[in-house]
Amino acid sequence: MPDTQPTPLDLEELRRTIAEVFCVDPGEVTDETRFVEDLGGDSLLALEVIVALEKKYSVRFAESDVRGLTTLPRTYDVLADKLGARG
Repeated sequence: MPDTQPTPLDLEELRRTIAEVFCVDPGEVTDETRFVEDLGGDSLLALEVIVALEKKYSVRFAESDVRGLTTLPRTYDVLADKLGARG
């Protein structure tokens, strides 16, 4: 049977995942970087981030969660809450 365990939450891995979606170097995704204002994010990129995170971490985001995915720390917190709630 294949291992279906979700990826553990790691800030640097999350940074790399977001950087990959935005096609930027992970160093450009700092704690202060805003996805829309600083990285030029739009609704399509937001959807790509959501899909990538849902697949990687085996979670589902509600619309209210999505509005909070604006920076790396906020995304980490929302994701940590999702992963903790599953426990």
